[in-house]
Amino acid sequence: MPTTTRHCGCGDIAAVIFGVDGVLVDTAHASGTAWKAVLDPFLRSHAVVYETECRYFDAGTDYRRYMQGRTTMDGLRQYLTACEIPLCFDALRGLGARHEELFLLIIGRLGVQAFASSVGVVHAVRLHGLPTAAVSATRYAAELLRRAGLAGLFDVRLDALHPTEKGPAVSADCLLREAARRMRVAPARTAVIEENLTAVQAAQRAGFGLVIGVDRGGRSLLLPEYGAHRVITDLSELGVGERVA
Repeated sequence: MPTTTRHCGCGDIAAVIFGVDGVLVDTAHASGTAWKAVLDPFLRSHAVVYETECRYFDAGTDYRRYMQGRTTMDGLRQYLTACEIPLCFDALRGLGARHEELFLLIIGRLGVQAFASSVGVVHAVRLHGLPTAAVSATRYAAELLRRAGLAGLFDVRLDALHPTEKGPAVSADCLLREAARRMRVAPARTAVIEENLTAVQAAQRAGFGLVIGVDRGGRSLLLPEYGAHRVITDLSELGVGERVA
């Protein structure tokens, strides 16, 4: 795990940005359930209109294969492409908005759990005196952190509802740079720990000193392609004080 003495070839790491979904908070079951509730009626209607066999969404297998670790729109495109169903942007956006609505209803009813290993790493990083940020491109990250009891652990909390120095947070690059700016640490001295492929790519493109990809859905081969310097399956694999070659 990054410390003030950790070297990554771009300077010592002096701050850490954590992704929310899939890194700090376990949202896979709720998100998969919401997607099934949204997609099954759509798939059934599509099969009737086009007189094809209906392929229903599997909240476990299909979610891990197509949705996990991707943005809402990217995951939906991946899944519908596999189903050979083309949709315009507005139709995709409508399905995505319905998913978010149902996801928040499920979270509100059942709650959400933080990954214990991730909480331990956050505490360890803070004990070493490093500032921490929790970042997500979604609009509900603050709600997830609050419900998981994690909101007080971070110096900076940002999601798509927060404005950045240059205006609305329209991209993962903007959010990550803004988090580093608010922690007053240069990106080159900041580590990013993310599950989301888009965020991993954004961190690499923005010149963050250390990019750790979390693979909870079998994407170990993809993460390095998107710019991860290291791939782990759980934050328990990180050890405070270790050094990066």
